[in-house]
Amino acid sequence: MTIAISKIFTPQRVLLALFVVAGSLPSARAQEQVRVTTGETSGQEIQQYCTNIVDQARDQRYLMQKQDLEKLQEDINERVAILEARKAEYQDWLQRRNDFLKQAETNLVEVYKTMKADAAAPQLQELDPGMAAAIIMKLPPRQSGLILSEMNAKKAATVASIMASATDKTTSRDPS
Repeated sequence: MTIAISKIFTPQRVLLALFVVAGSLPSARAQEQVRVTTGETSGQEIQQYCTNIVDQARDQRYLMQKQDLEKLQEDINERVAILEARKAEYQDWLQRRNDFLKQAETNLVEVYKTMKADAAAPQLQELDPGMAAAIIMKLPPRQSGLILSEMNAKKAATVASIMASATDKTTSRDPS
């Protein structure tokens, strides 16, 4: 049996069989074509695709960021408009309040000018010391002295202290 196997598998026949088997295998180029047609892609193709679309992706990202910034700017503009409207409303209210207080203060001073010192003193004594000092400072000096002499000594001292600090030149006019 050894002779029969050696006659069948001679080196020429083995070589011929190898060539036939090798020829029947698909080539490397055929394998690449099979890979492309089946959906498999190489790293180089992926890199090339990404390189081709990078500018488009960047432009799209910038466009989206620009749209977001424009929306934020619109929101800020709306809020600024609301704040400006409120500011104008508050300024108008403050102006009306100040005008009223000035008128009321003028009228109040006129009321106290016509009153006798013994009648005005108890009323001013019950007011806020700052308000009482403001009123007394606007009265004629003679009447102011009479009113202070009719007031409680402690209250008169507090009012006089406020009046003195109001005329002090070293005191800042700005309360802050």
